[in-house]
Amino acid sequence: MPPELDVYGVFIPSFFVVAIIAYVLTQALIGVLARIGFYRLVWHRALLNVALYVCIVGALFSASQWLSS
Repeated sequence: MPPELDVYGVFIPSFFVVAIIAYVLTQALIGVLARIGFYRLVWHRALLNVALYVCIVGALFSASQWLSS
């Protein structure tokens, strides 16, 4: 993935695009976990949500680096 994306003359960092995609995926995963009742087993829901987001951002960024090689 290139370091910057050109969107109609505006340069956007590729990490920002990865972060937005990760946010959408995290929100979908949070909805699924809430629906199946997983949060009853979790001590700190907000901490788990942040950890899920960080893991998904890392996985997507790593995958984008691997695919661009």
